[in-house]
Amino acid sequence: MPLTQWLLLILLSLLWGGSYLFHGLSVHELPAPTLVLWRAGLAALALIPVVYASGLRLPSSLRAWSPFMVMALINNVLPFLMIARGQREIASGLASVLGATAPLFAVIFARLFPGGEKPTADRLAGVIVGVLGVAVLVGPEALIGNTTSLLGMTLMLGASAFYGMAAQWGRRFRGTPPLVTSAMQLTCSTIIMLPLALIIDRPWQLPPPSTSAIAAVVALAVLSTAFAYIVYFRLLAFSGPVNTTLVALLIPVSAITFGIVFLNETLLPRHIAGALIIGLALIILDGRVLVRLKKRVIRQV
Repeated sequence: MPLTQWLLLILLSLLWGGSYLFHGLSVHELPAPTLVLWRAGLAALALIPVVYASGLRLPSSLRAWSPFMVMALINNVLPFLMIARGQREIASGLASVLGATAPLFAVIFARLFPGGEKPTADRLAGVIVGVLGVAVLVGPEALIGNTTSLLGMTLMLGASAFYGMAAQWGRRFRGTPPLVTSAMQLTCSTIIMLPLALIIDRPWQLPPPSTSAIAAVVALAVLSTAFAYIVYFRLLAFSGPVNTTLVALLIPVSAITFGIVFLNETLLPRHIAGALIIGLALIILDGRVLVRLKKRVIRQV
C-alpha cells in the first residue's frame, strides 16, 4: 500500500483503539443501554448529513429497512451492549485484545451462511491458533472462579462473535453505498435502543454524568463510530478487504497504550503473550506471509 493508505490504516486503528478509552471513561457513569443509545444516535446524526451531502439517499420503503435492522442488531446493538458492560469488569487493553478475535469468528461463521467461503487448511489453523491465544490470555480466571473478570472477557468474546456474524450478513450490502449502509445501521440501532434505554435505565432518574463522561461519549460517537466508518470504507475502497483487515493487529496496540497513559491500567505478561498468539493467528488468516514463505521454500528447493 502507498504511504497515504498506511496512514489511513494507522488513523483507523487509533479511532477504534480510542473507543476502548472512551468506554473506560464513561461506562462507570452511564448504564450500557443509555451509553449505546447515545453512541448510535449521535453517530447517526453525524453521518446522515454526510450521506445527503454526497448526493445519496436512504431507502424509502419499510421492506428495504429489514436487512439493516438485522445488521444493526448484530453489528451495533448487541456488541455495543456487551462491550459497554464488559469494560466495567476488565481493562480497556484486555478488552481490545479480545475484540481483535472477530476475524476468527468470521471464519467460523463463514460456512453457516449461504454462499459462505469453505474454510481452507490455513484458515482452520488460524482459528486453532487464535483459540489458543484466547485461552492463554484468559488464563486462570476461567478455573479459579474470578467471576467479574470472566464475565467481562466472556462478554467481549461474545461481541467479537457477533461482529464475525455481521461480517457474513453484511455481504448482502455489497451493492449499497458504504455510507448508506453505515448510516442505516446506526439509525436502526437508535430506533432499537431508544425504547430499551427508556424502559430499562429511565435516564431521567439517573444522576447527571460528569463533563469528562459526556465528552467521552461524544468522542465515542463522532470519532470512533461515525468518522471511523468513513475512514474504514474509504480504506476499503482503495486498499481492498485484505489490507484493511490488518487494522485488527493495530487496534490492541492503540487501546493498550491509551489505557496505560490515560487510565493507569496495567498489563499482565499473559495478556501480552495471548495478544501475540492472537496476532499470529490473524497473520495466518491473512495468508500473505504464508504464501511468501511457500514461494521462498520453492525457490530454494
